[in-house]
Amino acid sequence: MYEILFTDFPQTEVLFEGADLSQHKKLAVAISAYAQNIDNLEVLSYAIEEITKTHVLAKVQAEHYPMVGLSLLKAIKHVLGDIATDEVLDAWREAYFFLADILIAKEKELYAQA
Repeated sequence: MYEILFTDFPQTEVLFEGADLSQHKKLAVAISAYAQNIDNLEVLSYAIEEITKTHVLAKVQAEHYPMVGLSLLKAIKHVLGDIATDEVLDAWREAYFFLADILIAKEKELYAQA
């Protein structure tokens, strides 16, 4: 996903300058936790708090989310191949942008407090 992101949207690379080498693993764990708890997001409230704090420190903005979303969907398609039907990709798109809206709103609050 990061290779796709940095190739398609090189301006995002600066957002990851301080990220540790296990960032890709953190993303995978976060995606898995989200998928497992999509009907019970309260379980993820602490993780969402931590992610938004990290995003604000990295200066993530609302306009970055579509870039990441498109890159993530391309990566899902690449990894799953033919299993990634339009229906599967649409479900992931909907889930991603639902969570993105939550993160954007929380980050907006944090930016306003800063």
